[in-house]
This record gives sequence, structure tokens and C-alpha cells, in this order.
Amino acid sequence: MAKTKILLVEDDKLQAKAAQNFLETSGYEVIWVENGRTAIKVAKTQHVDLILLDLVLPDLDGNEVCRWLKHDKDTRGIPIIILTVKGSTMEKVAGLEAGGDDYLPKPYSEIELNARIYACLRTKALQDELREKNRQLEEVLLKVEALAITDPLTELFNRRHFETVLEKEFSRTVRYRSTTSCLMIDIDYFKKINDEYGHHIGDIVLKEMAKIIKSSVREIDTVARWGGEEFIVLLPETKKEDAIQAASRILTTASTHKFSDVPVQITVSIGIAGMPDPSIDTTEKLIHASDVALYEAKAGGRNRIEVAKEDEW
Repeated sequence: MAKTKILLVEDDKLQAKAAQNFLETSGYEVIWVENGRTAIKVAKTQHVDLILLDLVLPDLDGNEVCRWLKHDKDTRGIPIIILTVKGSTMEKVAGLEAGGDDYLPKPYSEIELNARIYACLRTKALQDELREKNRQLEEVLLKVEALAITDPLTELFNRRHFETVLEKEFSRTVRYRSTTSCLMIDIDYFKKINDEYGHHIGDIVLKEMAKIIKSSVREIDTVARWGGEEFIVLLPETKKEDAIQAASRILTTASTHKFSDVPVQITVSIGIAGMPDPSIDTTEKLIHASDVALYEAKAGGRNRIEVAKEDEW
């Protein structure tokens, strides 16, 4: 196990040598520097477990060094014990307010110094452990949050998250009188695929189709699994005419893609609805319009795109 590394900041060579000898005899590794600027540099560039900081230095005041170290994210976690011949209450308060973790007036007992070092290191170990547990907790919370909004099979957003995004985008579209389009996508004859080749193959088709749809739209577009073999895509700032281009990419890619372990060609039908449209004044109506258009695409022979016409759904 590596030795605990202590940075000793002391300009008095005799006191520094005595302190260094005692600390090294006690099992610590010691880095000795004589001024504040060098102390800051060492603390920034080397791993240091604790700093023994003299208050009176030839270049920077010890309190100033302490404040600098405690304001820097890379060094703020290093415990600092201030060592000084100035032992008044105000001097102690100033050192602690500057960020010092402990204060030991000179001359000090080596036994007391060792005890204070141990106490600071013990506190630091507990703080480090707490930070690590908090980091682990944050990771777990992020994973839980991701699971809550993700479809486990396709790894797309789930229906609930899509509805949340849609509400926000719909409000923005209405407020700024901009454009938004919605694609409702359904895999043709999916039940037949499951019945003839099994649900395992059906799952493969769903996962590969999700990738096709995701790769055919923009980063800002929201793709979700709507349910069963249906997918839905929200295209913000997109006119219906431009949405047709995105739908065409999906249609073409799907119809030419070789799905794993599936001996037949897979196709999709797509319904498109968009705003502005005087008939659409709620998110439910936008989805319903795209769903009706999808139904028309299926009724028209499948493997095709239909666009919702105003007041016809």
C-alpha cells in the first residue's frame, strides 16, 4: 500500500528538517517546499493526501494559499493543517475561515501533530467514501431514469416519454406558430412473422427496424416504440412535405434491408400528420391524424406512405 503523502510548506529550514524527519519516521512520505507558489503547484500536479501549511511564508500569506487551494476543484478536498507561531484567537479564526481544517500553534508536540494528522486523514477518508457512495447513487439514479423512459427491447424511448416530449413540442409549436410533423409507422404483416417464425424472430425484426428508423431521421427528432409493432417519430420544425422525405428514407431502407434470420422481405406502412393544421389543436388529435393516415396506407396496399388531409380524418 502506498504511503500517505504529506506536503510540508515551511520556509524555516531547521523546523522543516525536524518535521520531515519526524513524519518520515512515522511512516509518511513527505514533500517539502519553502513557499506558497510552489505549494500550489505541487498540490495541483501531484497526489497529496494532506498539507501542513506554515502561515508566514516568503511570497504568499499562508491564508491566501489556503483560500486558493480550497477554491480550486482539484485541491479543495485536501485537508490543511495550519502551523504558525501566531496563536491568537483572531489568527486561528482567520486560518479556519480561509479553509484550514485544523490549526496547530508552534512550537507543537510531535505526538499532538501526529494525532491531528490522523484525525484529518480519518475525516478525509470518510468524506471520500461518502463522495464515492454519492457517485454510485447518481449512477444508479441515472440508470433507473433511463430505464423508466426506455423500451427494453428496442432501446428507443417508450410511449410515456414520447408523450411527455410531444406535450412540450406541441406547446412550443403553438406558441411560435412553427411546424411539427408526426410519423406513425407499422410493420406490415407482423403477426404473420411471429406466427410463422416465432416471437424470437419477431423481436429481431423489431430491434432492427428500430435502428433503421433511428438512422433515417435527425438527432433532434424523437423516435419511440408506440406499442406492439408500431413506432412513432416526432419531427420538430418540419413541414409535412419534408416529413415525406424522412418517411421515404425509412420506407426504402426497410424494404431493402436484409433482416437477420428472416427469409421474407419486411416492409412498413407510414402515416403522416403535421402542424399547422386548423383541425389539430391537441396532441391527441395530432396522433389520431397520423394514425388515420397509417390506416389509409395499410388499406391502400401497405409498403406506402399516406399524409393526413385537413378535415378528412
